[in-house]
Amino acid sequence: MPKKKPKKGKPEVHEELKGFDIKINEFGEIITNFEVDKVNEFLNENVDDKKLRGRDLPVQEEGQEEEE
Repeated sequence: MPKKKPKKGKPEVHEELKGFDIKINEFGEIITNFEVDKVNEFLNENVDDKKLRGRDLPVQEEGQEEEE
């Protein structure tokens, strides 16, 4: 089976994530140039989570902490 040829150039990304770069170093640590909170916020807004479909989740306002 032939080896896959590496793709040249940078992949296309969403406009909000222009400049996003992620790497895994030799110790297995994820190195990124964006804050994790910013990436999570983008994913929450733009990616459908099939596990949460059909649920009515309470909307948490800023400054409010989740009750336990």
